[in-house]
Amino acid sequence: MDKRVTIIDHPLIQHKLSIMRDKNTGSKDFRELLEEIAMLMAYEVTRNFQLEEVEIETPICLTKAKMLTGKKVAIVPILRAGLGMVDGMLKLIPAAKVGHIGLYRDPETLKPVEYYCKLPSDISERDIILVDPMLATGGSASDGIHLLKEKGAKNIKLMCLIAAPEGIEAVLNDHPDVEIYVAAVDEYLNDHGYIVPGLGDAGDRIFGTK
Repeated sequence: MDKRVTIIDHPLIQHKLSIMRDKNTGSKDFRELLEEIAMLMAYEVTRNFQLEEVEIETPICLTKAKMLTGKKVAIVPILRAGLGMVDGMLKLIPAAKVGHIGLYRDPETLKPVEYYCKLPSDISERDIILVDPMLATGGSASDGIHLLKEKGAKNIKLMCLIAAPEGIEAVLNDHPDVEIYVAAVDEYLNDHGYIVPGLGDAGDRIFGTK
């Protein structure tokens, strides 16, 4: 696997992901599991955040301690399925700002079409985590990254639950400067552009639609 791709295969993540894959798992449990996995994955995505030494006073004495440097972060979900990952991440990074990118996949061409983009005004100063549960063809993620770069974003990470090899390759080819974090890399895409074995349409399963 390319060194720009990190597979976060912690046992808790794999267990929860297996329940999400089950077609009998309902929307309520699916949403809760997605939020939990997003929070667990965020530990790894933020691993390289910089720390600075500060002086604090414990109940016993003064001491040197480590705290985050005040790094600015933006979480940007690709609508609509990406919304299911935001709350879990905000529990770990409550100071992060949240942007939104709206893309839908044309059912005929399987290409992404933009319909919405609303980002923090200081997006160029922030480390961005672009989130979408499924990295299938890679078209939506790649277009989302293009949009972010057009708005001045420089440091972008992509975080997905499940990826197809085709999607990973497409994003890395289009954006060699972007790191990808996934919980699982599945086998391939079928003729309809769905990941196999995957978990179906994440947006429909989150919101109970078809």
